[in-house]
Amino acid sequence: MKELNYYVDAYKEQLKKGDIQEAYTALVKYVTRLGTTLSKNVSESYSFGSLFQGYMDYTYFYYSNDFLKTRKLKMGLVLNHSKMQFEVWLLGQTIPIQETYWQYFKTTKWNAHRTTKPQYAILETVIIENPNFNDLEMLSKQIEDNLVLVSQEIILDIKRSNLN
Repeated sequence: MKELNYYVDAYKEQLKKGDIQEAYTALVKYVTRLGTTLSKNVSESYSFGSLFQGYMDYTYFYYSNDFLKTRKLKMGLVLNHSKMQFEVWLLGQTIPIQETYWQYFKTTKWNAHRTTKPQYAILETVIIENPNFNDLEMLSKQIEDNLVLVSQEIILDIKRSNLN
């Protein structure tokens, strides 16, 4: 591993260019507006929480409904910065809840490619792999459509699990 000064120098060089600040600020503003849009457009199905900016790794907000809340679950819409893709995560309120649902979901299509539990979630699924940030209106519509579809499928699987 390189010494911290190496990384700090590389960081300063990138900051001098200004591109990282512009991109990060624009991405966070976009995800913030997206949360507001989703809360207006799908408020009959889900309630949305505040934005979490993360540490240049993930920008996300939680969303849930009564069904998920009674099971101490919630979902997150996540912008994964390193992969630059949008994902939906299923999360549990506590470690035991996460473990219980992981035991069920690890053998479903949602985790078919995984051999271990995701670090932060019960499942993570990509809903937009290559977002086009040049057309934010279209991107928002794609995210909304995919979020609703994937969330409904996950909830259906939770119902099939017979877990409470």
